[in-house]
Amino acid sequence: MKRRDVKHPGRALRRIVAVAAFAFLVWAAGLYLFAALIPEPGAASGEKTDAIVVLTGGAGRVSEGLSLLAAGSGRKLFVSGVYQGVDVRALLKLAQRAPGDLECCIALGYVADSTRGNAVETVEWMTREGFTSIRLVTASYHMPRSLLEFRHALPSEIRVVPHPVFPAGFYAENWWRWRGSARLAISEYHKYILARMPK
Repeated sequence: MKRRDVKHPGRALRRIVAVAAFAFLVWAAGLYLFAALIPEPGAASGEKTDAIVVLTGGAGRVSEGLSLLAAGSGRKLFVSGVYQGVDVRALLKLAQRAPGDLECCIALGYVADSTRGNAVETVEWMTREGFTSIRLVTASYHMPRSLLEFRHALPSEIRVVPHPVFPAGFYAENWWRWRGSARLAISEYHKYILARMPK
């Protein structure tokens, strides 16, 4: 602190408040731009892909992936971030699906424990399968960061079709009015900032 600010503490305080206010405005503007990236409910793309990729961690994702596989939206379903010890039959049981024709078209990944790990694990699986396009299934609020991490990890020629799931506990429209939705959006915003930093 400069000597003249010691004599005038009010001036120093005003500077601190001004800097804090500016930092908050920058943060709030970034949050606004991030929130605009969160998809809202609407008609999903009917575009077919080689594979369907589900990122575990939220309700409805696996069930949606299975429905897409049954509808022929992809040739195979890859579920990334599965707990050790959970096999395909156990996964179908958790999703309240009976084993059937879909069982042979499902692959599980057990290594990933983060969104970045999901992307790396998916790239390795796609390379083995020779696939060039995926339909990415995850929660709406998680989609911006997921797309960012996947685009970092995937070769540029790989096509990614986002397929958001809309959890009951997250309100995409007017999310700031709901404490739970606001907390999720802000948390994802901070993680998104970290994901954008150079690796």
